[in-house]
Amino acid sequence: MQTDIGKMLIYLGILMVIVGVVIHFGGKFLPLGRLPGDIHYESGNTSFHFPIVTCIIVSIVLNIILRIFK
Repeated sequence: MQTDIGKMLIYLGILMVIVGVVIHFGGKFLPLGRLPGDIHYESGNTSFHFPIVTCIIVSIVLNIILRIFK
């Protein structure tokens, strides 16, 4: 039981490091949040941005990573 929790924490830590690196350096290489298909509406003083395509891509990548570790 303890080793299962330990392994899960290690994998979660590795995943957090990977996500942190992607967030930190991702803007330079990947236009996350500015992909074609992301919704951006601007009118006067109001602005709305919903990165739907970015969310789908991040979801697919995380799903693949989690299936590899499972």
